Amino acid sequence: MEAPNGTQALDQRAQILLKTLVERYIAEGQPVGSRVLSKSSGLEVSPATIRNVMADLEELGFIASPHTSAGRIPTARGYRFFVDSLLTMRPIEQTQIEELETHFQPDQPQRLINAASQILSDLTHFAGIVVAPRSDAARIRQIEFVGLSERRILLILVSTAGDVQNRILITERPYTAAELTRATNFLNEHCLGLDFDEVRTRVIEEMSQLRSDMSDLMAAAIVAGQEALAENASNYVISGERNLLEVDELSSNMARLRELFRLFENRTGLLQLLDLSRNAHGVQIYIGGESGISSLDQCSVIAAPYSVNGQVVGSVGVIGPTRMAYERVIPIVDITARLLSSALTPIA
Repeated sequence: MEAPNGTQALDQRAQILLKTLVERYIAEGQPVGSRVLSKSSGLEVSPATIRNVMADLEELGFIASPHTSAGRIPTARGYRFFVDSLLTMRPIEQTQIEELETHFQPDQPQRLINAASQILSDLTHFAGIVVAPRSDAARIRQIEFVGLSERRILLILVSTAGDVQNRILITERPYTAAELTRATNFLNEHCLGLDFDEVRTRVIEEMSQLRSDMSDLMAAAIVAGQEALAENASNYVISGERNLLEVDELSSNMARLRELFRLFENRTGLLQLLDLSRNAHGVQIYIGGESGISSLDQCSVIAAPYSVNGQVVGSVGVIGPTRMAYERVIPIVDITARLLSSALTPIA
């Protein structure tokens, strides 16, 4: 008989022993031996039988034997089977949910996102991450030009979601306050309520209405505005990265830890992974190499999408070692996504 992952299906005894081994290893961080399993599993079988089952589990790739110990530890495949088939979830108590709700009162989107990231980190003691809503879904509420000096102009973009983006424009000629006011009024008249692709199209269509010497300013505003929103579309907030320095399995390999922190700085690869969870339903779990990112080989990523007005706009997640209390972390990620969705969705 074949299991869904292509490995031989485990009988009940093997599942009990694997579950016991994973739970003990997560709790204590030490390789688990046959004697411990015999006492902890509740099975009335001989040590020899347990050793035989352990040998089978190792051959199937669920557990491994560290060179320095006679005990065994779970592999990424073992964790995956445990999470998919053996995990006993620990629901969050209602009093804890009510306490969390106090941190998710309706507020500015960026403050809520920052709060969610910090809460995830505080509750799990790992790194909490929240991908901000994509700005390509935001619409323009206000555009303004503010003169800073002779050839430096501040472009202010305000989205309907309340996000504010600022960009400095360096122009080839100076613009008067009256010209900046005229440009501001023109864009607000023609672009209110549009997304930026529509803004660009509308400005190009209406450019003939402007004096030719204003065209350069408009073109610069389009480019800078598009860049600002594109950067924000790739924005995420991460809290508690330093918690990972305290994790023995990660801190013992400084080269890998440096790779992990470079991943946080680079953002692109991690965002691609979190985008997968953004497009999925419910909590998603990536264990070790499942992420496809080499610097996360010793980590697990637990993520869930959140929504505004029923439309998924981003994701929340936790990054920690593969040896984490999944039964605790999964409900924390799930409830944080739900509370963030509720706080970001305007009350009708």
